[in-house]
Amino acid sequence: MDRRSFLTKAALGGAAASTLAAPAIAQSNPQITWRLASSFPKSLDTIYGGAEVLSKMVEEASDGNFKIQVFAAGEIVPGLQVADAVMNGTVEACHTAGYYFWGKDPTWALAAAVPFSLNARGLNAWHYHGGGIDLYNEFLAKQGLYGLPGGNTGAQMGGWFRKEINSVEDFKGLKMRVGGFAGKVLEKLGLVPQQIAGGDIYPSLEKGTIDATEWIGPYDDEKLGFYKVAPYYYYPGWWEGSLTVHFFFSKKQIESLPKQYQGLLHTAAQAANADMLQKYDMKNPAAIKRLVANGTQLKAFNPEIMQACFKAANEVYADMEASNPEFAKIWGSIKDFRKDYFTWEQVAEYNYDTFMMRENIAGKL
Repeated sequence: MDRRSFLTKAALGGAAASTLAAPAIAQSNPQITWRLASSFPKSLDTIYGGAEVLSKMVEEASDGNFKIQVFAAGEIVPGLQVADAVMNGTVEACHTAGYYFWGKDPTWALAAAVPFSLNARGLNAWHYHGGGIDLYNEFLAKQGLYGLPGGNTGAQMGGWFRKEINSVEDFKGLKMRVGGFAGKVLEKLGLVPQQIAGGDIYPSLEKGTIDATEWIGPYDDEKLGFYKVAPYYYYPGWWEGSLTVHFFFSKKQIESLPKQYQGLLHTAAQAANADMLQKYDMKNPAAIKRLVANGTQLKAFNPEIMQACFKAANEVYADMEASNPEFAKIWGSIKDFRKDYFTWEQVAEYNYDTFMMRENIAGKL
């Protein structure tokens, strides 16, 4: 056989092999289209954008075979009903904060954000390496859901107020939009909590339906324009030392996916989780400068208020632990991790950060 004949036959053989392999590849990468309902409006590119990161990565990595269509709050269902939409089969997935559904069971809130819990690094460590994802999914399985972290905001601000808050007494009778069950803690101090979706907050604050609101932090809050109607911007948001936004998938639907698609969802969700925190860390510094330049008055909750809130939060937790075994199991895990985590944080990270902050204040950076 001459060389030309050998190469021709080899090439034909390779082509045949490729032809035979194609059906197997097609079978293992089926064409699937899901719908995902977000709790957030498109205007909030950071928090809404987490779902777009997931969608883009999944579609590109599957060569276009696995598509997840993202719908903003209100396009399919209202923002606070997206988990129900997954549970009843209206959509296959949603992107939301678990604490929106704490009224069903306070356990929903624990993996998202609760008062005086962990910061962003600590919460991610607990989720991915402290058993948090598995513990939360034991709970979610009873709702027909499977959850994965899909973003983190970092420590949030304490919110926008029409008047100064100088003592615990100033909370009494105050109507405030506050997410999660932080409202239950503040309710013990006389505040009247309101659960309002992101897109509806500004009109409520402008009309005086509420006296104060919290949302996330400088970048998103600036977009929503709260500084125009409430001049006092308090910190820290002790009810959200960080917030994990979750992807909730239909458990039935995710289990029916090929293994490679399941693995792809895990990878893309973790990428979206990291990406969101990085964006906030990049965009918040410039936003806080703009807000102050526009007349925003930054105010810290004083130690008296912080201690009163901490005490009230622990009282709420004690009641919930006594009556709700699932809550007690997950909160117990967070508490155990929290103690060791902050013991470590006060050594290297805290001392490095505070030194650098002092140098920054002194104008040396």
